[in-house]
Amino acid sequence: MPIQAFGENKSDIDRTHQDGIPLGKITSGVFDQSKIFPGTTREYRVYVPAQYDAEKPANLMVFMDGLNYAKDTGPFRVPVVLDNLIHKGDIPVTVAVFVNPGVIRATKPDAANRSNRSFEYDSLSDRYARFLVEEFLPVALDGIRVSDDPKNRAVCGISSGGICAWTAAWEMPNQFGKVLSHIGSFTNIRGGWAYPGLIRKTKDNPKPIKVYLHEGQDDLNNLHGNWPLANQDMSAALRFAGYQSKLVMTEGGHTAKYGGAVLPSALRWLWDDNAPTDQVENHQTKPTWQPHPDAVKNPVVPHGTVEAMPAWKSKIFNDTVRDWWVYVPAQYDAEKPAALMVFQDGKRMSDVNGRWRIPTVFDNLIAKGEMPPTIAVFLNPGQDTTKPQVKNKFSNRSFEYDSLGDRYTKFLLEEILPEVERRYNVSKDPLMRAIGGSSSGAICAFTAAWERPDQFSKVYSSVGSFTNLRGGNVYPALVRKTEPKPIRIYMADTSGDVDNAFGSWPWANRRMASSLQYMGYDVRFDWAEGYAHNADYGSSRLPDAMKWLWRTETSRPAIDTSDDLRGDMTLLNLLVPGESWEVVAEDLGFADAPCTDADGNFYFSDMRAPAIYRVNSDGTREKIATEAVSGLEFGPDGTLYGCQGAKKRVISINVDSGEVNVVAENVTPNDLAVTDDGFILITETKDKHVTRINPKTGETSVVDSGITRPNGIVLSPDGSTLVVSDHGGEFAWAMRVGAGATLDAKMPTMTMRLPIDPKGEFAFNEPPPYITASRGDGSAVDKSGRYYITSAVGVQIFDATGRLGGVLPAPNPSKPLTSCTLAGPDHSYLYVTNGDVVYRRKLKI
Repeated sequence: MPIQAFGENKSDIDRTHQDGIPLGKITSGVFDQSKIFPGTTREYRVYVPAQYDAEKPANLMVFMDGLNYAKDTGPFRVPVVLDNLIHKGDIPVTVAVFVNPGVIRATKPDAANRSNRSFEYDSLSDRYARFLVEEFLPVALDGIRVSDDPKNRAVCGISSGGICAWTAAWEMPNQFGKVLSHIGSFTNIRGGWAYPGLIRKTKDNPKPIKVYLHEGQDDLNNLHGNWPLANQDMSAALRFAGYQSKLVMTEGGHTAKYGGAVLPSALRWLWDDNAPTDQVENHQTKPTWQPHPDAVKNPVVPHGTVEAMPAWKSKIFNDTVRDWWVYVPAQYDAEKPAALMVFQDGKRMSDVNGRWRIPTVFDNLIAKGEMPPTIAVFLNPGQDTTKPQVKNKFSNRSFEYDSLGDRYTKFLLEEILPEVERRYNVSKDPLMRAIGGSSSGAICAFTAAWERPDQFSKVYSSVGSFTNLRGGNVYPALVRKTEPKPIRIYMADTSGDVDNAFGSWPWANRRMASSLQYMGYDVRFDWAEGYAHNADYGSSRLPDAMKWLWRTETSRPAIDTSDDLRGDMTLLNLLVPGESWEVVAEDLGFADAPCTDADGNFYFSDMRAPAIYRVNSDGTREKIATEAVSGLEFGPDGTLYGCQGAKKRVISINVDSGEVNVVAENVTPNDLAVTDDGFILITETKDKHVTRINPKTGETSVVDSGITRPNGIVLSPDGSTLVVSDHGGEFAWAMRVGAGATLDAKMPTMTMRLPIDPKGEFAFNEPPPYITASRGDGSAVDKSGRYYITSAVGVQIFDATGRLGGVLPAPNPSKPLTSCTLAGPDHSYLYVTNGDVVYRRKLKI
């Protein structure tokens, strides 16, 4: 049942004008002087209650998406509610400021304005808080006296405005001490998933913030996350860290209706120093454990053997040694490749008298034909030989198991499995290879398959540590915005699992399962109430899990994107089922500069040939010029322009004759875009410039500077926005384009996914070590307004407002992914240059 709000029975009266109650005064304004969000314009309203006394500082409450909150006839009706509650003395005299998000107004005719809402609201930084405190509020509150005490200052918002309100207080608790969030977007729009982990780290010194969270039980589950689970995870973190907080779950989905209904009670609670706060919950129980029938030794079935292997000294995990064992089923035939399954925490997993009893389970299931003859590898974590071992704990366990990245997978594939394969005939088919574990061993198993789905296609996870031990809490967010991988995943967890400084295991596993289900993975999630962080529930389900993992039928999960809102661009609606990368051209020297003409013909350069080629719609390829270029683009008049940084020039190429002419010299172009009024914009990477070229005169002028290593460059479909990737930084930058290719309103609106640094420090309770250079490179845009940017982790795809929609891994990750374009029939194929090969794949644009 939904939780009922504190004092909710008064809400209808409180939201209706009452006779005899004095009305506050509302004034309107427009703010367009921001330097923090340059080029933005926004409307705002200021409510001053009738009881305001200029001699006494009033309380302050700031509402994001403000004009919706300020409507007398809307779902919130904040001025009406404030009139009523202040008059009755239920809340103090409070000035309300209602501010809308910024809009970048287009200066080009027929171009669309661009919303800055997501960049302002969803970003995790102090940028918006500084905007409020340093720029906006001094103007909006001019002549109005409000309290400087953060206990008397609140922020409020709905959806992305809800996370924005929290972020403002989180970044500046000396300014805002109270937060009201309606259906807050604590999801992965721009990294908001991280807050539960961050909050838990403040337990010893929580920030002085009082928080009211309202959420609808049927709220969104889409490409950015699962809103109900995210808000409940957020609430659990606040309770654990000792914040004065309250979570109210109501009926409804992503709508203001129910938030408006609870608003009066929410305001009463927020401003009442004695209001009840949510308490830490304990769901742990100790049900009687019984082994599954298939975990009991059966004397009539053939029994495999478990062999202790020589202690392994690793080179990948220096100075570590570990014990390990190999189970070989009685049905093993050296003439036939056996299936393979790897288990972490090997000693207890292989103990036939413990909870897991995996050799016994395998004996019984293999004998019944419910799984193939499978060799099992049981690996203990490494023990650092320079450190003493404490009881049964292994010093290197968390580092090996909880760290993201491919180190542990490399350890398996380069050290352990070659030794197994030397002794036994093991299948190389990923469909016949699985990996599993419990707790940290479970996230380790998932990481191995996530990094190398070409090696492991099946994962078993019990009470998996998808929490902030070493950054694993990012996985639910990564899964929703990465091209689905061919992995089958079994998960088990319980409500009594651990809730500690590093996360809530129950909420983390539910968020993980929800993400996998949304993306269409073949996933099964077994859940039970009670239990604890142990093997009791997982081991009781293990035989059924093995039957499910090793079943032979193909899963066809239902894809449901109905919760993706207008403007959301999930990969699920872009990728074509059954379509993958196909080779367009291979055995090249170095491919770059992909582009297309109006008819969809595809062009690229082999920079080492050197040559520029055209691939016609029938697939035939012809050479059109003997030149090496790093960027190609057609102008509005059909002229093809190319970048030649080594020769310090931009050229034009006649696609029929191959004739080359110099357009501009003494520049070092990397890539280019051509505006609809014919100006060329180039990136000069080493000089950190975007430079404008007038192709009629050859005149050049710098129109932007300061991006670390500007590289790819592309214009929005209507030509009003320029996006520039940064090879050496964390963002791609958006700028407004004016007449004559002038640029302004520059902001880092696209946050790139970064590669993990395998040589970095994988610190405990910290995110993985990321390489801050995204290697953002070539860029493209489709007719739906998606931006495609090649990078170190693949093709990153953003919507028109700069929100990441997903990442397509490179066809060949071992080769540089330099650039991309949309070409082919109806421009519905994404072409990429990937080292010495050009690939393409069909998309649903």
